[in-house]
Amino acid sequence: MTRISFYILNGEETQARQMFACRLAEKAWKQGNKIYIHTDNAAASNEVDALLWSFRDDSFVPHQLNLGTEADSPILIGHDTQPPKLMDLLINLSNTQPDFFSQFNRMAELLDDDETIKLAGRDRYRYYQQHGYAIETHKM
Repeated sequence: MTRISFYILNGEETQARQMFACRLAEKAWKQGNKIYIHTDNAAASNEVDALLWSFRDDSFVPHQLNLGTEADSPILIGHDTQPPKLMDLLINLSNTQPDFFSQFNRMAELLDDDETIKLAGRDRYRYYQQHGYAIETHKM
């Protein structure tokens, strides 16, 4: 069963959530995991794609946009389709719960102080809790 971690960030800056997603993806990749970063739309996917190239001067994080084709990259970014292969970690930057989340070993929900993000996150937390998923919360 999928293990779910909620990361509660301070502030309301979209880029702070995206930066945290980049750091989390980099750490998981270095541990040998395959990661899928789920966003709300194409613009958000493209922002994360660009940020993964530049969030740290001294790092290289192999990634690509999920275009619904077979991909060799250990990190995929997408918004409207599930990954074309089995992956280890789902990083959810979306305000909705991806239908395919249960195919992952782990899922990271990234929340901040934005009211819309916080309320949607609480709804997802209740859903996971009611369905017996193991949940942990980290205040950053």
